[in-house]
Amino acid sequence: MSDLFHARVPTEFIQRVFAVMEATPRHTYQVLTKRPKRAVRLAGELPWPGNVWLGVSVENEAVTWRLDELREVPAAFRFVSAEPLLGPLNNLNLSGIDWLIAGGESGPRHRPVQHDWVADLRDQCLEQDVAFFFKQWGGVRPKSNGRELDGRTWSDMPKRAPATALAAVG
Repeated sequence: MSDLFHARVPTEFIQRVFAVMEATPRHTYQVLTKRPKRAVRLAGELPWPGNVWLGVSVENEAVTWRLDELREVPAAFRFVSAEPLLGPLNNLNLSGIDWLIAGGESGPRHRPVQHDWVADLRDQCLEQDVAFFFKQWGGVRPKSNGRELDGRTWSDMPKRAPATALAAVG
């Protein structure tokens, strides 16, 4: 795994990747970046077919600016990966966002996610009509503590999502 929009990835390589994604519409591609500013700069040089979803990692309040950049990219679907969620994300503007995936950190030195942080994200998604997917609480192993939030699992998909995209969520 890597960030397609990293500064060291040549523009020509990104263009070739997008050409392959455009040529294979039967697949749904989820491109996740921490560098949406570069995605904005390159947006006019790339095709944006409907099977390419662009998302940004938003793990804490310090990087919520990534949402503003994401809205500038002409992707058919835009999503947020709040995983690992490392702090509360209060009062997010989710306009133009189709999907939010949240989850806790995993690994031997994982930082615990707080119930209130996750429940607040769910509530914000419900209020702003954004699909909410809660992936995991995290722990030593990814699935150590399950994925139920307030007595149920949250596996919402974007309303316009093709059925084949469901298999892409891990």
